[in-house]
Amino acid sequence: MLKAGFARLDITPPLGTPLAGYQRPRYANGVLDPIEVNAIALNDGEKVLVMIAADAEGMDVADAKHIKKLIFDRTGIPAEYVVVSALHQHTSYILKHKVLENLTSSFAEVVYSRFCDVAQMAIDDMKECELSVGEKETAEPIAFVRRYILKDGKTVTNPTPKQIPEIDRRCAEADNTVRLLRFKRKDAKDIALVNFCTHPDVVHGEKVSADWPGFTRRFVEADNSDVSCLVFVGPEGDSNHLDHIGGIRNGYDHSRHMGRVIADTVKEIWDNTIPKNCDGISASLQTVYTKSNAEGEEKYDECKAFLAAREAGTLGYNPEIEEVAYARRVVMIRESMTIYHPLPVTAVTVGDVVIVGLGGEPFTEYGASIREAADGRFALTFALTNGHQGYLPSDKAFAEGGYEAKGSRFSLGLQDQVVGAVKEMLKR
Repeated sequence: MLKAGFARLDITPPLGTPLAGYQRPRYANGVLDPIEVNAIALNDGEKVLVMIAADAEGMDVADAKHIKKLIFDRTGIPAEYVVVSALHQHTSYILKHKVLENLTSSFAEVVYSRFCDVAQMAIDDMKECELSVGEKETAEPIAFVRRYILKDGKTVTNPTPKQIPEIDRRCAEADNTVRLLRFKRKDAKDIALVNFCTHPDVVHGEKVSADWPGFTRRFVEADNSDVSCLVFVGPEGDSNHLDHIGGIRNGYDHSRHMGRVIADTVKEIWDNTIPKNCDGISASLQTVYTKSNAEGEEKYDECKAFLAAREAGTLGYNPEIEEVAYARRVVMIRESMTIYHPLPVTAVTVGDVVIVGLGGEPFTEYGASIREAADGRFALTFALTNGHQGYLPSDKAFAEGGYEAKGSRFSLGLQDQVVGAVKEMLKR
């Protein structure tokens, strides 16, 4: 009989903490809502699996390994059975020791100890349960592919007001499906695991917020006092909340609206979920090595000088984001001397349910490819899992170019290699 447990702890940072995202310095000067770490623990009678979702912009692979080691030392659960995902809010911090310790070493210690504590608390909370699943599109689209092809054939991300009249088409359509795992427990609150695919970068500014994932959790729990909710963000590398064709909405109120739309969809699904076999848990963790994107390596000196001038404010113009991403990638690849770049890939099965975690920001197509690879089983994909290695463009996006493809440390063929690895892992 499957058992499931839930736990939640606060990891809200002190004011002055560096906030990640947007490629410019920002520091927390207030708190709009709490930053949390949520965990679910599952036990099939032989093996224990812990999945943790943190309101963090990202995490280094090394820091993910550190968290797993702390949990192993406390619980004895091996690394492949601990899944740690960042939800990628741009109004939060990055889980990176050298960043947090520059602020205060004691805060870094507290944050990492909370991951260990929340895992133990979830294990201690485990009760017998039944597993059921459901999925449904939101009543209105709240996720949009942010990449567009202009009439001149150029691919742009988040087009400027001047570029909007020149839009020919979106590069792809976003995934507006809410996917749900419902763990119906005996003599305890049910657990809702919600999976939705879009960037949590709606709020902006310099105040800490969990963005739409936080609102989703709070609304789901407000709708049903007998439910604990955790959210995992799906493939979001090419999608966000901005509809450059139909009109742009931003800010805290829109983040709240998105959380309400997702929670309303969960409410519609809740009593119509489909029971699934939940016998047996298995987990695999593999590092996929893909050839690094060395395009433009001969321009290393030029790119380094460009970045230095931008940092010093002497560039003389405001460069496009694609130019900045390209230069950063050229410098990073050259200085790291990395020929093959590592990507952590996790594959979990809970009976007839498949969960795949990718250590970066996968494009929408990855979710569809992984669902196909699941061979009829209900499949979820988690972004920024067990590390954050940047954008994971689809093969189609590499061909189109644009900000994410030009700046990605990976190269054409990544999607096939990742999906191939997932298929092999699911056969074990």
